[in-house]
Amino acid sequence: MTFDVEVLLKGTDEVVTETVTQGADVSAWTDEDVRQVLLSTLRVFARASGDDTPGGDVALRGLSWIVTETTGGVAIAIEIPSGAIAAGPFDLAVDELTQMVTRVIATGVPTVPISTSVH
Repeated sequence: MTFDVEVLLKGTDEVVTETVTQGADVSAWTDEDVRQVLLSTLRVFARASGDDTPGGDVALRGLSWIVTETTGGVAIAIEIPSGAIAAGPFDLAVDELTQMVTRVIATGVPTVPISTSVH
């Protein structure tokens, strides 16, 4: 699966775009695949913000998100205090991806090293 991640840092007007390739085809996604998409998306944000320090932690909580229709499918839009992120498009129904993201965030996802800063 290949998808784009677009990052807009607060206080800037330049969008940083990175293409991510990972995991299974979207038609075979599990909640773990969605978790990896979210973590990959946050890693792109960390790189764009210049805060890609190894050894830190990130947790999938405390962020505002929505799954929305877009050209070519649906996208995951995330807003955090230091910026906004969009990932996609994904060839899934809005409701299906919304339910998967909801479950992933609700499960108390373990932290994964990527950054020492809170965004």
